[in-house]
Amino acid sequence: HVQLVESGGGLVQPGGSLRLSCAALTSICGFYITGWYRQTPGRQRELVAVRSISGLINYVDSVKGRFTITTDSAKNTVYLQMNSLKPEDTAVYYCNARRRTTDPGYWGQGTQVTVSS
Repeated sequence: HVQLVESGGGLVQPGGSLRLSCAALTSICGFYITGWYRQTPGRQRELVAVRSISGLINYVDSVKGRFTITTDSAKNTVYLQMNSLKPEDTAVYYCNARRRTTDPGYWGQGTQVTVSS
């Protein structure tokens, strides 16, 4: 079992930045596919950014050039740097770690991000 704890959400004005953190109690960097998802009420959870075990990274088109997923293996932590935030980025953000793409993997508890003036 992998326990994931997210932090870093909050209220930010449009154009602002936030950095989300996802800390694991076990080594996940280099062993698990790690990703960030987001969900708004009434909608399915959406993949935002994913990093493969080998380090390949993909982003959903709506965040390309604004969001960056990184990892710190020494801290067993995955980050999501979010810049130039827009109101439509408002959602609960979840991190996920999985061994294979077909696995459901493990989820954090979620952290709320609200972009509003």
